Amino acid sequence: MSKIPIDVSPEVDSALRDGSPVVALESTVIAHGMPRPDNLEIGRRLGQIVRGHGVTPATVAVISGRVKVGLSDSELERLADGADVQKISRRDFSTVVARKLDGATTVAGSMMAAHWAGIRVLATGGIGGVHRGGGFDISADLPELARTPVMVVCSGAKAIMDLSATLEWMETHGVPVIGYGVNELPAFYTRRSGLALDLWVDGPEQVVELMQAQLRLGIVGGMVVAVPPPEQSALLGAEVQAAIDQALDMAQVEGVRGKDTTPFLLRQMDDLTSGESVIVNKALLENNAKVASHIALALSASVL
Repeated sequence: MSKIPIDVSPEVDSALRDGSPVVALESTVIAHGMPRPDNLEIGRRLGQIVRGHGVTPATVAVISGRVKVGLSDSELERLADGADVQKISRRDFSTVVARKLDGATTVAGSMMAAHWAGIRVLATGGIGGVHRGGGFDISADLPELARTPVMVVCSGAKAIMDLSATLEWMETHGVPVIGYGVNELPAFYTRRSGLALDLWVDGPEQVVELMQAQLRLGIVGGMVVAVPPPEQSALLGAEVQAAIDQALDMAQVEGVRGKDTTPFLLRQMDDLTSGESVIVNKALLENNAKVASHIALALSASVL
């Protein structure tokens, strides 16, 4: 276990000590990514899915300045209901901890806490990426993937990002992107982006083999396991692109920038698709939790 002062729940601590499978879950989706009451519902549901596969869930957050790995139901409710829950990436941990605030962790923040606790698999909806329009607006999720050895199971980058530039960034910085049953990058709300992947697998054991090889070689950094959204829930590409273009125009008109951009755009996508984007988001979150559980089970059965 890490010497970094974090509170690992008794359930998660016991699983880690026994070598049992554990899946980390990010909490920004609860505090900032979903409208109420869907946010609390999905927070609970993801934990149930992971447990249903014989794996221990470990939702990550900061509560009153304490880094938590594994939350109680009351702590999930606190994140879902709190108006002053901070959004935590790498740069924000020290501020939120020092000021004893509540915070929900992004993919980057969740990767850090998972690594501190000794957890190797994280499930989420989509990672951040390179924002559209050029410039230097790049999500902190990407550099975290390049330096923190946690595997992130997701449906690619959020569709509001520049997916081509995001994939290129990860290639340049040595982050493997593994298609899970697909040979192109999923586009979050849709199953296809038209961006071919060099690496794809058909099952969790193959993912674990790749992780083991990377660790044996001493290569620093994580991996992305890109899982397409369930076919019955996925939206059409043209429909999504029209909504994204309109949401981006609205963000520019209202002067939304920085870390407020992604939550703003996701809210607009919900409105512009009459709630269908939230339905897809729920479906892919649940599916990614299932796939991450399969990978964690295969990892616990292997010898690193």
